[in-house]
Amino acid sequence: MAPIPYWRLSSFYLFYFALLGATAPFLALYFHHLGFSSARIGELVAIPMLMRCVAPNLWGWLGDRSGQRLLIVRLGALATLASFSLIFFDKSYAWLALVMALHAFFWHAVLPQFEVITLAHLQGQTARYSQIRLWGSIGFILTVVGLGRLFDALSLDVYPLAVVMVMAGIAVASLWVPNAQPPEQHERSQGGFLKQLTRPGVVAFYACVALMQLSHGPYYTFLTLHLEQLGYSRGVIGMLWALGVVAEVVMFLAMRWILTRVSLRRVLMISFILAALRWLLLGNFAEHLLVLLLAQLLHAATFGSFHAASIAFVQRSFAARQQGQGQALYAALAGTGGALGALYSGYSWNLLGAATTFSIASVAALAAAVIIATRLNEAEK
Repeated sequence: MAPIPYWRLSSFYLFYFALLGATAPFLALYFHHLGFSSARIGELVAIPMLMRCVAPNLWGWLGDRSGQRLLIVRLGALATLASFSLIFFDKSYAWLALVMALHAFFWHAVLPQFEVITLAHLQGQTARYSQIRLWGSIGFILTVVGLGRLFDALSLDVYPLAVVMVMAGIAVASLWVPNAQPPEQHERSQGGFLKQLTRPGVVAFYACVALMQLSHGPYYTFLTLHLEQLGYSRGVIGMLWALGVVAEVVMFLAMRWILTRVSLRRVLMISFILAALRWLLLGNFAEHLLVLLLAQLLHAATFGSFHAASIAFVQRSFAARQQGQGQALYAALAGTGGALGALYSGYSWNLLGAATTFSIASVAALAAAVIIATRLNEAEK
C-alpha cells in the first residue's frame, strides 16, 4: 500500500478552508461596511453560490474527460487569486458582482477535483479522509479568530488584502500536492454518469444536499450581523464561529469510528434534525450566551457529520470515471441551495426578522430529514 502524502494533502485543505473562514463570517460584514442594504448583501453573497451551480459540473466533466484534475486545481487556484484581486480597482455594486462571479467560477472548480485526488491517494484507507479534512477546519479556525481580532483592531478596509493573502496560500499549496488517479472500476462504470445517478436514493440524496445548504442561508449571510446587533464584539463573534468549527474537527476525528458502526442514512437523518434545532436556537435565543454556545457546537452535525457522510455516499454511488462529476454535482446542488438560502434571507431579514428567517431554514432541514427517512433505504444496501 503506497504511503499517503498526509501533510501535502492537509496543507491544501488548511488554506482552502481558511478562505472560507475569511468569507463566510466576514464577507457580508464587509459589504455592510461598504454601505450596502441587506437585500444587496444577500444578492452579492448569493453570486458565488450561484456560480457553484455551474462551475463544478463544467470542471468536473473536464476533469473526468481529461484526467488532468491536478492541473485544473492549480490553474483554478491561480485564476481565483487573479480574479479576486480585481476588487482593489472599484467598490461599486456592479463591479463587486463581477468580482464575486469571476473568482467563484474558478474557486468552485478546485475542491471537487481535489476531493477525487485525495480519495485516490486513500485507496483502501478511505476512513482516513476525515483525518486529512480536519486540517481544513483548523485553517478555518485560525483565520476566523485571527481576522476577528484584526478587524477589532483595524478597519474592515483591510479585508480584501487579507483574503488575497489566503488565496495565495491555496495556490502555493496546490503546487506541493502529488497527483493520483482513482482506479478503474469496470464493473460499475457501465451506463455512464446518468445511469448511476438514477440508482435508488441517489437523486433524493442530492435534493437533501440542496435543502441542507438552503437552510444555511441565514447562517452564512447574516449570523455575524445578527450577533453584532445583539451586542457581541467582532472578536467574540470570531471565536464563536471558531467554536463551531472546533466541534466540526472533533466530529471529523470521530467519523472514522462512527461510519463503521452507524449507517449513512442514520448519520444524515440526525444531521438534518439537529440542523433544524440549531436554526431555531440561533433565530430565537442567540442573546443568551449558553444557548448560542450550544447552537455553535451543533455545527459538528450540521456540517461535520453531514459532509463526511455525504462524501462517503458520493464515493459509493459512482464509478471511478464518474467520481469528478459526482463530487461536482454535490458541490453544484450545495451551491444552488446556498444561493437560494442567501437570496431568501436577504429579502426576508428586514421584512420578517431574524426569528422567522431562521425558522424557514429549520423547516428546510426538517424536510430533508423526512426525505432521507423515506427515500434512502434502498441506496444504502
